[in-house]
Amino acid sequence: MSEYLPISEEIRALGRQAEREIMPCFSRIEEICDRNTEKVLAAFTKNRVSDNLFAGTTGYGYDDHGRDTLDRIYADIFGTEAALVRIGFVNGTHALSCAMFSAVKTGDTVLSVTGPAYDTLQNTITGDYCGSMKHYGIGYKQVDLKDGAPDLPAIAAAVRDQAVKLVFIQRSRGYAVRKTLSCEEIGEICRTVRAAGSEAAIMVDNCYGEFVEETEPTQVGADLIAGSLIKNPGGGLAPTGGYIAGRSDLVENASYKLTAPGIGGEGGCTIGQNRLLYQGLFMAPHITAQALKTAIFCAKVMELMGYEVSPKAEETRYDIIQTIAFGAPEPLRRFCEGIQAGAPVDSFVTPEPWAMPGYDDPVIMAAGAFVQGASIELSADAPMREPYVCYLQGGLTYASGKAGILLAAERISNAKS
Repeated sequence: MSEYLPISEEIRALGRQAEREIMPCFSRIEEICDRNTEKVLAAFTKNRVSDNLFAGTTGYGYDDHGRDTLDRIYADIFGTEAALVRIGFVNGTHALSCAMFSAVKTGDTVLSVTGPAYDTLQNTITGDYCGSMKHYGIGYKQVDLKDGAPDLPAIAAAVRDQAVKLVFIQRSRGYAVRKTLSCEEIGEICRTVRAAGSEAAIMVDNCYGEFVEETEPTQVGADLIAGSLIKNPGGGLAPTGGYIAGRSDLVENASYKLTAPGIGGEGGCTIGQNRLLYQGLFMAPHITAQALKTAIFCAKVMELMGYEVSPKAEETRYDIIQTIAFGAPEPLRRFCEGIQAGAPVDSFVTPEPWAMPGYDDPVIMAAGAFVQGASIELSADAPMREPYVCYLQGGLTYASGKAGILLAAERISNAKS
C-alpha cells in the first residue's frame, strides 16, 4: 500500500508486529459482538420491524409509529421498562442532563460516586447558568474513586443522607486518567446503595460503553442510563440524537425536560431519519467491535513507540476509549494531525487547539467524520493540559482505523528524526 498512503516501511513493520501481538485479543471481541448482535436482532424480531416504520413524521410528530417502536426496541435491548430515543437530543450531554433532572427537584441532592462528572455535564450540575441544578437549588456531593476503584464504604455512608435522591455513575473515564468501570463494578455500586437503605435513583452515564460487554448497567441494578446516538448505539449511521432508558417513571419525567410538561415523548417528529436510527442500531454491535479492535491496535503501536497507554493492549475493555500519555504538547499535536490525515472527511485540515464550548481548557480535536463530532468514527481529542493525555475512540472499520493509527505514528516518528 506504500503508493497510497505516506507511511514508511519502518512504521508499517511496527504495525505488523503490533497486529501479530494483539490478534489473540480479537476473538473475545468477536464473541461479544455475536452475542450483542443476537440481542439486537431478537429485539427487532419481537417488535416486528418493517419498512413502514422508516417513513418518519413532520410537525408535531404525533403517532409516529416508527419512533415509538424504536423506543420499545431500546428498552428490550437494555432490559428496561421504557426508553426515549430522539433526534431532538443535540448530544450526549443533553440526554444526560434531561435524565438527571428526572429524579431530583429543589432541595434534593445529586451524589456522584465516581468523582467529578465529565466537563460538559458538570455545567448542568454546578454551573452558574440559568437552568442548571445549582440554579434550581439542587445540591451536589461527590465520592471520589479510591485507588482508581469505587469507594464502596464511602458511598454507603454518603447515600444515608436522606436528601440524596440521585446517585450518578460515570461509566467511562471522560477527560480523567482513570479506568473505565465494568458492569460488574457498577452492579457492586448499585448493591451498596440499596444495602445502605437508600431508595435514590441510580443513573449511569453510558456513553462509549454500549455493546462493549454482553450486559448493560440497567441489567445489574441501575435505574436509568443515557447516551449519544453518534457514539456506539448509532452504529455510525445515526445523524444526531440521544437516548434514555430505564424505569418508566424516570423516562417519562426526562421526556418532559426534553420537550415540555404534558407533552413529553408524545411529540417530536423524526423527519425521515428513522431508517438511519434503526439501521445504525442494527449495525452497532459490529461497529463497536471495529472500534475496539482499532483501540487495541493503537494501544500496542503506541506501547511499542514507548508511550504509556490505558488500557494496555491486552487488558479487558469496558468502553471504546484509548488513552495515550504523551507528556508534552508536540507529540500530542502530531498524533492528532496523523489521525486527521487518515480521516475520510477533511483529511487536509490541520487540527488546532481551540476554546471548545463547555470545556475549561483549549481542546485539540481530530475528527474527520461523516457525521460531525461522531466519536464512533475514528477521532482523537485532548485538553491541552498536563500530562497531555490524548483520548482516541472510534473506527467504523478496523482497516481504516489501522491506517489512521499508522499515519499518526508516522507523524510522531518524523518529528523525532
